[in-house]
Amino acid sequence: MKSKRYKKLPQKTKELKADFIKNLLSVIKTNCTSKFDESVDLSFQINNKQKKSEINLRTIVNLPGGTGKKIKLAVVCEDTKTKEAQDAGADLVGSDELVEKIKSGELNFEKLICTPTMMIKLSKLGKILGPKGLMPNPKLGTVSENLSKAIKDAKSGQVEIRNDKDGNIGVSIGKKSFNDDNLIKNYNAIIDTLEKEKNNITVKGDLIKNLYVTSTMGVSYKVKMEKNI
Repeated sequence: MKSKRYKKLPQKTKELKADFIKNLLSVIKTNCTSKFDESVDLSFQINNKQKKSEINLRTIVNLPGGTGKKIKLAVVCEDTKTKEAQDAGADLVGSDELVEKIKSGELNFEKLICTPTMMIKLSKLGKILGPKGLMPNPKLGTVSENLSKAIKDAKSGQVEIRNDKDGNIGVSIGKKSFNDDNLIKNYNAIIDTLEKEKNNITVKGDLIKNLYVTSTMGVSYKVKMEKNI
C-alpha cells in the first residue's frame, strides 16, 4: 500500500524526456519530503553482455564533495603500524587477535583495510569476508603499506562502483543537504571514472545504456549525459 507521502510524488517520471543532472537536482530535492537527510542516488545500466565475454566492473572513486556518511573502519596490521592506523582515524585496529575475531564471525565494521603482510592471513577468510564485500583488495586501495592515506581516502569520500550480474550499478553522489556544486562534482568524478574504465576493457557500442537519478524515498528521472561513454 502506497503512503500518502508517496502518492504526492510526481507520477510516470520515466516517461519524461531525459535532462542534464544540473537541471534535475532541484526537482530531486523537492521530492525529498521525508524527515531524514535523503541520499541522491545514481542508477546505471551498462552494456555488460558482450559476445565474447561479460563485463564486470569493480573500482573505487574518491568523491571530491564527500559522501555525507560515516563508516566504521577496521584495520588489520602489524603491531608496529597500530599507532599510525589509530592516528589516521581507524575505529578498530588489531593484528592476529583481530583476525581471530573476524574468523569467529565478529564483523562489527563496514570496511576493512590491511597491510600486504596481513593480507596473507585474511585471504584464508574468503568465505566470511567475501559474501559481505569486505575482503581487502589492492585495486580498491584497501591493501596498502600507506595506512594513513588508505584510511583518509576511505573516511573522506570514497565509494565503490560495481555492477551486478544484470549490469546495474547503484551509487550515491551525496545527500539532499549537499549544495548542487558538490553533487555535480561527485557526479562528474563517477562519470570520469567510468570513462577511464571503458578505455581498459573491450566494449561493443556504448558502455552506459541508461542512467537515472533519484532520492532515497523519491522517484527516478532519466539523466541525459553530456557525452556518450
